[in-house]
Amino acid sequence: MKKIFFLLFVAALTACNSNKVDTIVHHAKIYTVDSAFTVVEAMAIKDGKIVATGTNDDITGKYKADSVVDAKGAAVYPGFIDAHAHFLGYASSLFQVELYNTSTWEETVDRIVAFAKAHPEIKFIQGRGWDQNKWPGKKFPTNELLNQYFPKTPVVIQRVDGHASIANAAALELAGIKPGDKVVGGEIETINGKLTGVMIDNGDAAVYAKIPAPTKEEWATWLKTAEKNCFAQGLTTITDCGLSHQDVDLLDGLHKNNQLNMRLYVMLSDNPDNYNVYLKKGPYKTDKLFVNGFKVYADGALGSRGACLLKHYSDKPGWGGFLLRNKSHYDSLANVLSKTEFQMCTHAIGDSANREILTIYNKYLQPGNDKRWRIEHAQIVAPEDFQLFGKVNVVPSVQPTHGTSDMYWAESRLGRERMKGAYAFKDLLKQNGWIPLGTDFPVEDISTFKTFLASVVRKDAAGYPAEGFQMENALSREETIKGMTIWAAKAGFLDKEVGSLETGKKADFIILDKDLMSVPETDILNTKVTATYLGGKRVH
Repeated sequence: MKKIFFLLFVAALTACNSNKVDTIVHHAKIYTVDSAFTVVEAMAIKDGKIVATGTNDDITGKYKADSVVDAKGAAVYPGFIDAHAHFLGYASSLFQVELYNTSTWEETVDRIVAFAKAHPEIKFIQGRGWDQNKWPGKKFPTNELLNQYFPKTPVVIQRVDGHASIANAAALELAGIKPGDKVVGGEIETINGKLTGVMIDNGDAAVYAKIPAPTKEEWATWLKTAEKNCFAQGLTTITDCGLSHQDVDLLDGLHKNNQLNMRLYVMLSDNPDNYNVYLKKGPYKTDKLFVNGFKVYADGALGSRGACLLKHYSDKPGWGGFLLRNKSHYDSLANVLSKTEFQMCTHAIGDSANREILTIYNKYLQPGNDKRWRIEHAQIVAPEDFQLFGKVNVVPSVQPTHGTSDMYWAESRLGRERMKGAYAFKDLLKQNGWIPLGTDFPVEDISTFKTFLASVVRKDAAGYPAEGFQMENALSREETIKGMTIWAAKAGFLDKEVGSLETGKKADFIILDKDLMSVPETDILNTKVTATYLGGKRVH
């Protein structure tokens, strides 16, 4: 009899333990973002993964947990995933002079002067964010004012899109740049035999090569600060575009030492060193890091007129931009990568750049393939070229806030006719039935809510334009949420792990104070992330 009681006791204890989980979230409006976009009330989490979803009674009746979260009816979404960003670049930019939204060149220089006074220990000043399109005349400045204030200290500042820089004479001298110097895939501006300090695309490489490398301790501080900001925006996974294998080692080490938590999908930059290291061993994956792509640049940006166009710029006759490498480079690289598991992810802004890369992709990819090669930005596409995406399943990876940032001047660059194929997210969505969304931060603000606003309402933070920008290419709220979660995960082969709140997936989720599926458009930017969970643990 004692033996029977003992067995019954063990069986009861086992049953009890099998229903014990780490966390229960209940009385919530949980958007699972599964294939049916199902909404449930509660979910149970154990060992960092979701073990069940369902009604409040189902979950609270079946499971017990030490941590119970009563969401009080709040909206819960999968953690947001930024499908295209520069996490390391953003981290370092937080400790440089911030030049976004300056209204004149003089104001830009004033900010640099103030930064230098506040940080006398910095021997090489860097900054980012200026945009000449927001200044009177919309022209590139010269470095004369910088030379006046900084005759000996080198200074280099990047344009908002990262595709142009201005350096003072001290920085140019340090880099050995002389009037009339030429570079492939870039420009070093010389006017009347004198360097202006303006450098387009590859033109600034020699200057940046002279900047002292940060220490590991500095990187750890910068990345932890960046991570905190991203968690506050509901971001739980970020695609970092264009890193070196040394950068990957840094991130991997910080993850393993529990100094960094953010999940990262990494695209390696297009250089021989990275190919030599990674083509031999293949993709690299841990719980929080996945190195599986190569970031390639076809052209520059529209704002600096580096985007490669089929016809000349409307506001600069005789100029059509340029490719950053010879066409043979992209072809040979596609040939090599087509025989590997790595994704080829190519930055293409102009319609000519998009056509060139899409044509090469179509040469090496077969219809129905699942290699998920990507075009990053896909910003301006000739109408007849849209079908080149769907034909071989090429993924258009777009950033909604680029459209609302560029809309003030894009038509002057392109003319009305070409605008029909610009920032055409709905047309791109139709090609494969899914589209990943990102921000390209720090080129744009990291705000996930600005991404949502720009995608659904096609307005900027100021509410302009009142009728929305090219609303025929707006995405629905559901499409936008998918683009910021499951489709962004799919773009990096992570959709089996994250991107939706389904049984067996990692418990990366956020709680909002407003429901994005129903909040009035005027209140979208007032939405706050009240909690962010990564692997079932609260990180914000």
